[in-house]
Amino acid sequence: MAHTWIALLRGVNVGGTGKLPMADFRAALSAAGFGNVRSYIQSGNIILESELGRETVESRIKDILQDEFGLDRPVLLRSVNQLRTALADNPFPRAEADPKTLHIMFLTGDVSLDEEGLRALCDKGEEFSLHGDVFYLYTPNGYGRSKPAEKLGRFLKAGAVTARNLNSCMKILALADR
Repeated sequence: MAHTWIALLRGVNVGGTGKLPMADFRAALSAAGFGNVRSYIQSGNIILESELGRETVESRIKDILQDEFGLDRPVLLRSVNQLRTALADNPFPRAEADPKTLHIMFLTGDVSLDEEGLRALCDKGEEFSLHGDVFYLYTPNGYGRSKPAEKLGRFLKAGAVTARNLNSCMKILALADR
């Protein structure tokens, strides 16, 4: 039985780096045997189906990125239910009124957070919460102006981290549910 997977790529088509033509990438994934391959916007959000297990799917996607596109990028694979749970566990429901104010970060590996250090940077209603391998950063005045967002790498450590705003997560889930 095929499982639907969501692959969140880090550092793809952002700020002029990690250029990856999504149509070509979708075609390469389909040619590799993945089914019903879809993408949401250009920043590395892929939905696909496979009977293979998580580690194999993740490894094959990484290999395709490296071998066919020359990109060495983390691939964070989540099931549809994991994304649904991350959205349901949102500790900042007020962000739903302006979904670009909440960034959801998906983490791998050993995760550590210096809560005290990060909290000292929070200003003007900024808040955060760590739930297992998902980190939520609420920036009501904008992510680009947020000190916690700017310096997050000093306080949150993980094997790999990739972020999507709440709006993108909701749209990725809707696409996966089709």
